[in-house]
Amino acid sequence: MKTPLLEIRNLNAWYGKGRPVLSGLSLELGEHETIGLIGVNGAGKTTFIKTLSGLLEGVRLDAALWQGKPFLFRDREFKKQRYVVFAEDHSFPFFTFREYASYVAASYGKNLSDMEELIHGFHFEEYTGVLLKELSTGNLKKAYLITAFALKPKLLLLDEPVNGLDFQSTEYLYRQINSYRQYGTILFSSHILESICLTSDRVAVLEQGQIKRCFDGQEVEAEKIREALKQ
Repeated sequence: MKTPLLEIRNLNAWYGKGRPVLSGLSLELGEHETIGLIGVNGAGKTTFIKTLSGLLEGVRLDAALWQGKPFLFRDREFKKQRYVVFAEDHSFPFFTFREYASYVAASYGKNLSDMEELIHGFHFEEYTGVLLKELSTGNLKKAYLITAFALKPKLLLLDEPVNGLDFQSTEYLYRQINSYRQYGTILFSSHILESICLTSDRVAVLEQGQIKRCFDGQEVEAEKIREALKQ
């Protein structure tokens, strides 16, 4: 068997004492695959993304392995291998998109390839010189998605990436997700069943902080996942 890209064993996470959000969560992410994470509001999807991003203090787990080796979510080398697009992000408000993209490129030590193609694909041409704080919700999401797909990290974490996007940009996003396997792995959360079914190799159903069920390959069907969400 191939060594997973990322393996999480028995993860527990909380925001306050006595308020667990994730409980006994275990998940493996393979190389060059797309994993969809779906669940109702409050299931723990965003918390899981934030945990992998190293943003939570209240975390306990049996093991976290990156390419078979133990690591910490805040390890510098791990951070350079992943990029996160949050559901809401108001960082760097006084940067323009171009300035933010340059900052990310320098931080990761990489050239952001395909940038102009992505800007065109997301219909973002007229906003590249606008301060991030002045962008609409949808255009701010586009700014971070363009950066993410141009950066091409081994692990791309997307939290509700469809939220705020118009129809054309959503269709373009699906194409970018489906073509990303050549570069790395995507883990993305969504409450939109369509986005999960159109893009995912595997789907994990999250309920009350635990992986309730996983669907793989041909099992990734809207009706099957919908039934699992109802149970």
